[in-house]
Amino acid sequence: QVQLVESGGGLVQPGGSLRLSCLASGFTFSSYTMSWYRQAPGKERELVAFIGAAGGISHYANSVKGRFTISRDNAKNTVSLQMNSLKPEDTAVYYCYTVFFRTWGQGIQVTVSS
Repeated sequence: QVQLVESGGGLVQPGGSLRLSCLASGFTFSSYTMSWYRQAPGKERELVAFIGAAGGISHYANSVKGRFTISRDNAKNTVSLQMNSLKPEDTAVYYCYTVFFRTWGQGIQVTVSS
């Protein structure tokens, strides 16, 4: 079955960096767009970024544009989110998502705090 497993979260100081990874299985990864979402406490889940199947197209939320970079390695069935210049408002649970299969990862906590 389709599975998504995130890794790489944790606690980081403001201005720091983290790299999230999502390992996919159960489908032909290289054929589908992949997304990252996040949900902060008391807020709705929001799209952070998505990347097209071949990696040539990507889109970012305005709040992360210029700070976050989404990428994928189709040989390793992995999509990543490089997060730089992190701010306290980036604190959230981050989720990997495939819209075609409507499947979420389990989520991973990112906390930005001094």
